[in-house]
Amino acid sequence: MSKRDYYEILGVNKDASEDDLKKAYRKLAMKHHPDRNPDNPNAEEHFKEAKEAYEILSDAQKRAAYDQYGHAGVDPNARGFGGGAGAKGFEGFADAFGDIFGDIFGGAGGGGRGRSNVYRGADLRYNLEISLEEAARGTETKIRIPAMVACDTCHGSGAKPGTQPTTCPTCAGHGQVRMQQGFFSIQQTCPNCHGSGKVVQTPCPDCHGAGRIKQHKTLAVKIPSGVDEGDRIRLSGEGEAGVNGGPPGDLYVVIQIKAHSVFQRDHNDLHCEMPISFTVAALGGEIEIPTLDGHAKIKIPEETQTGKVFRLRGKGIKGVRSTTHGDLMCHVVVETPVKLTEEQRELLRQLEELNQADGARHNPKAKSWMDKVREFFVP
Repeated sequence: MSKRDYYEILGVNKDASEDDLKKAYRKLAMKHHPDRNPDNPNAEEHFKEAKEAYEILSDAQKRAAYDQYGHAGVDPNARGFGGGAGAKGFEGFADAFGDIFGDIFGGAGGGGRGRSNVYRGADLRYNLEISLEEAARGTETKIRIPAMVACDTCHGSGAKPGTQPTTCPTCAGHGQVRMQQGFFSIQQTCPNCHGSGKVVQTPCPDCHGAGRIKQHKTLAVKIPSGVDEGDRIRLSGEGEAGVNGGPPGDLYVVIQIKAHSVFQRDHNDLHCEMPISFTVAALGGEIEIPTLDGHAKIKIPEETQTGKVFRLRGKGIKGVRSTTHGDLMCHVVVETPVKLTEEQRELLRQLEELNQADGARHNPKAKSWMDKVREFFVP
């Protein structure tokens, strides 16, 4: 397959200047970089094509050979190829490539000439514990958090009032320094100004040149009804202050719900154990149970066993993203009587004697279980 014309790939004329080539390459590299196009299988191919075109045309010697002989003039396998790029050509390519990575990843890569590196402030997390009732109904509360904020004295510059940061003498304000190692040229963050391009000669007495100080601030947080364990509430711009005038981060309030004495939550449903007496379980009756909205009555049919679940529809919680309320699930637990009097013991013995007289009728589960045990042990 024949290669496309390098000028056509970059979308420039043949008389394009070095700046025109660089701008065109940066635009294409930003558009086709594989990290920005994970779902496009052709992105890497287009990225490499633009890289190859710029690498050739940004080198004066290679460009002259390409203009005269086309692709054959820069083919390393072809006779008369003009050799590798000079230091200037490689340096120009590294500059453009560094600029692209700086734009893609927001870092301090080679394109920061004359500009301070501006960074967004860090996001913060605050764990807020609330009751189940507050989660169900919603509430508003205040929290007090520590955070790094811009210094009021120097307004974030880090310099003492009346003075200004000066241009870093190490990198001449670029924020980057170039290390030449033989043929290769490597850019790295300036160790003196840490990429800002400025140094503070007379630090601010309050923030000691950092431009930020640690303070506590009180914020009002509105908790919507229906929030659940682990839900996050985002307070935009309430995180740490940015660096060199960058925007502040955000604060994420993470909901944690206290254990409740009666209810356990399962998404929008509520569960509770409902102890009933031996007599009510056997004869049936009506009992009153609590709900988040007050009380409700449940009719217990006779012969109710432990583990029976009664569902009260709509007595659960309406979640943040739900249109209806969940249900309340009441789990029956038959309570065995304790601290019996002698009279009560005698009555229970009489009851047991009556049950034993016709066990299959009065205790069907026990009878069935004993039959299975006999089958297990008797071959």
